[in-house]
Order: sequence, then C-alpha cells, then structure tokens
Amino acid sequence: MVLLGYDGVQGLDLTGPLDVFAGACEWVSRTGSADPGYRPMVASPDGGPFRTTAGMTVMPDTSLAAITGRLDTVVVPGGAAAVEPLGDRRIVDWLRGYAPSVRRVTSVCAGAFLLAEAGLLDGRRATTHWSACARLAERYPAVRVDPDSIYVHDGDVYTSAGVTAGMDLALALVEADLGRRAALTVARWLVMFLHRPGNQAQFSVQLTTQYADHAPVRELQRWLGDNYGADLTVDAMASRARMSPRHFARSFRQQTGTTPGRYLQRVRLEAARRRLEESDTPAERIAAACGFGSAETMRRVFVAALGMPPAEYRRRFRTGTPGPGPVPGPLD
Repeated sequence: MVLLGYDGVQGLDLTGPLDVFAGACEWVSRTGSADPGYRPMVASPDGGPFRTTAGMTVMPDTSLAAITGRLDTVVVPGGAAAVEPLGDRRIVDWLRGYAPSVRRVTSVCAGAFLLAEAGLLDGRRATTHWSACARLAERYPAVRVDPDSIYVHDGDVYTSAGVTAGMDLALALVEADLGRRAALTVARWLVMFLHRPGNQAQFSVQLTTQYADHAPVRELQRWLGDNYGADLTVDAMASRARMSPRHFARSFRQQTGTTPGRYLQRVRLEAARRRLEESDTPAERIAAACGFGSAETMRRVFVAALGMPPAEYRRRFRTGTPGPGPVPGPLD
C-alpha cells in the first residue's frame, strides 16, 4: 500500500487514512489474524521530504521511481497543489503508468483532480470536496461528479470528499478487507463513527441548506430541529411561520434551496438515522417518533435516500454493535 505525498498536500488527507490502516495493522497483530494486513508506506515524487499545507514536514519512506512490483492499494491525498491545472506531472505520469497494475486506486478530497488528470476517472462516478465539485466537473467533463456522497466506489477506483471523509473511506476498505470487527475496533480506537455510508450527504441537512436570512423561515428551521415528530403539513408550517401557505412555500424555497416538505423529510431521516445508530428502539417506534407515521413509510424514504432499508442501515452502522470479544485499546 502506498500513500502519495507532495508539497502542498492536506495533512489530514494523508495522516487520517494512514492512521486507520496503521490501526488495522495493530488489530491484526493483537488478534493473531491470519490475514497479513497492510504494509503502508508514504512515497513522494523524488523521495525527499515534503511540506503539508499546515507547514508540517514529512519524511517519506520512498520515491515513486523506487516502487516496484504489484501494489494492492494506492491512496492519493488532496491539497491545494492537486487542484492546479495540471497537478504535479510526476505524480500524474506515475499514476497513468502504474494504476493498471494496482488492485484499487483511491483519492481523498482534491486528490480526485490528480486521478482525473491521469485519465483514471473518465466515464466513472467520482466525488471530491464539496467546494471543488463544480470545478472538477467543468475541467473533466468525462467524469460523472457526485457532489453529495462522502465517498464513491466505481470499479477499482474509490474517491472521497473532504478531509475526514478519507478516514470514512479507509474504514470502509478495512471492513471490506478484514471484516466488520476489525473496522469497528479501529473506529473505536480513533473515536470515530463506524462508518458513515458512502452515499451519506457531505453535510447535515441544516448545514446543506443553511439557515435562511428571512427570520420567520429561519425560526421555523430551528423549531423543526426539535419538533420533526409532529404531524406537520405545509399549511401547518406556514401557520407556524405566520405566512400564507403560498407565500411560505415560495419564500422557503428561495431561502433554503429546497421545498418545505423535502426539508422536513430530510430532517426526519437524519433523526431516524441517529436513533438507529445509537439505540435498539424498534423501527416502528422510531418511525412514529420521527414523524414518518409508519415503519413502511420510513423504509421507503431510507431506500430512496440511502439505498437500503432501516434494518440494513442499523445492521451496518450501529455504533454500539458488540464484537465477538474484547480487544484492548491502543493505550492498554
């Protein structure tokens, strides 16, 4: 496994996934797993030290030219330098020549620009940091940019959104390689959520839409954050905002970029997800508490938004799911 580094790389894009894979190696060592785990190394174009955007100097393990043999995984972190019109040509050329022999290639944040420049994203779905999605789509029209997901898997190429999403992607790879218990243990060591589904939005609904400038709409958004379980129609929300239904619907969309009904559904979905992740409460009770009315309605919303029903979501992302046995933490 090789993680690429270069002057101007975002530090956490590199060190975040590296810590996840290092944690997986620790899990393999402590559990006596038959799987060899990972042998991560950091490579810079010339083998020399490089500086992150935060000013940290990193001494890599090797240079790109010194890498020989088949690689299992390549991780391309992002950073300001990756968004330059052509990126670092040494990295782009190496990716173009080496990628066909690699089992999977991944990028974090703006690292997607280096993959795109190397032609590795042509015809594929991909994502990057929310602020750079439009630029990626404009510069590389052959790439099908997904601006919402925190990470995207298309064939043997994986791309992830900004910064910490690279750790979510790394955890997903650990789970695929070593199993759920390994990923769960590493997530606990790093005090992380295990693990956000790739098609989860890069922001919560409140941050995605932002609070409205218009006070009545803004106050309603805040109220909905605590009262999403109420029996709410557009007329009821308009009355709460002290506006006529027609004026309210038009104003809400202008202020938030979405309709009142869609906004409320997303708030309810987010609330239901949290309850599924953090409790054993039956789906029927969660559906009622979150305002869906029935478990079947909630199931349809989950499938449409996340591609899986609530039961599957809970099975995969329940934060408190116990493993087969205790595994000591990294400080034990």
